[in-house]
Amino acid sequence: MSLNKYKEIYQQKRDYSIGVEEEFMICDPKSGKLINKANEIMECVSNKDRYSYELLLSEIETNTPICKTVGEAIESLSEQRLELKKIGSNLGFRIGISGTHPTAKPSEQKFVTNNSYNWVSDQLKYYAQRNITFSTHIHISVDNPNRAIKITNATRRWIPALLAISSNSPFFEGINTGFKSSRTMQFGAFPKTNIPVKIDSFESYVSLVETLIKTKSIQKPRQIWWKIRPHLDYGTLEYRICDVQRSLRRTKMLVALTQALVHSYDQKVRLNKNIEDMNYEILNDAFWKAMRFGFNSIITDPFDGQTISIKDYIYKMIDNIYPSIEELGNSDVLNILEDVISNGTEADEQLLFEKKNGLDNLLIFLMDKVQYNLD
Repeated sequence: MSLNKYKEIYQQKRDYSIGVEEEFMICDPKSGKLINKANEIMECVSNKDRYSYELLLSEIETNTPICKTVGEAIESLSEQRLELKKIGSNLGFRIGISGTHPTAKPSEQKFVTNNSYNWVSDQLKYYAQRNITFSTHIHISVDNPNRAIKITNATRRWIPALLAISSNSPFFEGINTGFKSSRTMQFGAFPKTNIPVKIDSFESYVSLVETLIKTKSIQKPRQIWWKIRPHLDYGTLEYRICDVQRSLRRTKMLVALTQALVHSYDQKVRLNKNIEDMNYEILNDAFWKAMRFGFNSIITDPFDGQTISIKDYIYKMIDNIYPSIEELGNSDVLNILEDVISNGTEADEQLLFEKKNGLDNLLIFLMDKVQYNLD
């Protein structure tokens, strides 16, 4: 596709519209172990545009239509979770929600067979089988490609904050990994999954994509799996940071904060504020600490160099984007955020439950605690 065509996609007027993807474990309803039923599920869903395969047959993805508000997006996610629940009662599975399956063995995983995933499995081999990971991806539309690049650059600053509040994957292969988000470590074995360096321009980003395709490093633009990527097919910024959440309330929080980040930093970009430059190594250090230690971290703000606890860094992010949270009508999510900071993430919930009840019971817990309705 040409540069001008990509620009046209971004120039659609959609006012920070939202799309959300969720990835779920397909589980045996009695044991909670993974089972390979993605093909059967895809035969039963009501709208194949709203459900899709992932790399493994033990995983299913849902994706919302374009939504105008956070509430509309969460309503769509609820409907999709409920449809999978209904299909599962007939096909003999339940969805479980965690950033990684706590006990699944990579050697037992089966790949989805299609051109795209055949290419991925051939490229990554053993490490593709280890990608037993489940995340939430949040798309926010931006109506100008040049501003989209600047917003990408600027909002990299808060990637560690979004990871810290969404961590939900402390176990892998039956082991307490010591990481609050072991999903991030596992998926990090894939190429082009890093935090992007500062992008010079929309033109340079498209040129990079074209170079990678030409050299057969990727087949298509969406095989750049950065933590934030300009999505050339949709005209959005896609935030690929968060572990998937059992709680729809917490998912609502993550979607609202992401939308507010894009809205807020778009206003700053329009005012030509100097917000894109930051210390890349310090940013990666903060990201590492969020992945490993979660809230129990002291980091350096990569933008201004302040030494700060990660909890205070999260509050600092809120101070930066609060006017946008309020303007977009999502102030209620701040109570959810306060609950997460005070009482822990879903990773902390897993660790506490496993300590009292063991790994086998944790697998049941990850199915039982899926929130299907936003009550």
